[in-house]
Amino acid sequence: MREVKMMSYGEAIREALDDALAKFPEMLLIGEGVPDPKTIFGTTQGLREKYGAERVLDMPLAENGMTGICIGAALAGMRPVLVHQRIDFALLSVDQLVNNAAKWHYMFDGQQNVPLVIRVIIGRGWGQGPQHSQSLQAMFAQVPGLKVVMPTTAGDAYHFMLAAIADNNPVLFIEHRWLHHIIGEVDKQAPAAGLDGAAVMREGRDVTLAAFSHMSIEALKAATTLAEHGIDAEVLDMRCVSALDVESVAASLAKTGGKLLIADCAPEMASSGHQLLSKLVLAHGDSLKQAPRLIVYPNHPVPTSHFVANHYYPGAEQIASVVLEMLGRSELTASVIGALQSDLPKDQPDRSFVGPF
Repeated sequence: MREVKMMSYGEAIREALDDALAKFPEMLLIGEGVPDPKTIFGTTQGLREKYGAERVLDMPLAENGMTGICIGAALAGMRPVLVHQRIDFALLSVDQLVNNAAKWHYMFDGQQNVPLVIRVIIGRGWGQGPQHSQSLQAMFAQVPGLKVVMPTTAGDAYHFMLAAIADNNPVLFIEHRWLHHIIGEVDKQAPAAGLDGAAVMREGRDVTLAAFSHMSIEALKAATTLAEHGIDAEVLDMRCVSALDVESVAASLAKTGGKLLIADCAPEMASSGHQLLSKLVLAHGDSLKQAPRLIVYPNHPVPTSHFVANHYYPGAEQIASVVLEMLGRSELTASVIGALQSDLPKDQPDRSFVGPF
């Protein structure tokens, strides 16, 4: 009999790393802060004590060099998981990721592989500002040979991490830090996940909401409140960025009358939503019965001031408002937005979050 556990997204990441370290003796877990007392939001807690400092270890502030070392370790038969506490830090290792890890299998006619996982964290909060809150997933997803995934639920976090570690090619595993505290079901006996495909988080018939990472949670909030007013929204989690599941979106549009809203946690010019929309129009343009909508961040760096940040990040209120406009139900806007509004600052995920990271 299957045992389904309830755990937070962060706990699911830790559980997957624990299980993978037990399964793959060739696995290494390395990164800035891995053995730190805060253990990267608790996702590496206790692993150094369990598996030893030779397999679970800290690293110096030398991102490009350490990424090169991990690529070499992967070529030598190991399975490194390299952790950056911010996706911003991965910019310092772009040369290694783009010119070596992503290309190696192809440059050597498939005779060698780079089984490397790069864990990076995105997300806002507590004045992280322009250099610590960037959303660069679309940029990395444009690199041929590099798989980019952004699981949203605890269950997907667990299974995608295991699948990424088992994969024989480089995977960029992106976590939004506002997901780490969210509780969900984890079925460890479920079939192994592939690193592709969208997930239907909520079925509906009136409008399709295709969302990425934390914006999928915002879309669910909006859909739940809209349902109280007789509006049935379908929510798709676009959890694989480098292999966008266009067919699932098209199938949803067939049910919802061709009405589409895409929500992404990135600036408009750097949004994966544009890529999704482009692919959808090329393959299924006739499935769109009205102009699709895109909700994203503004085209300027993230503000440090939390007062200004309150006007930077869109969420469930904006999603619901646009849905009502699309459906010609704007008379419901005030009551729906009123139900969704919160007095929490836009850079604080919940009242228990006390920063700084």
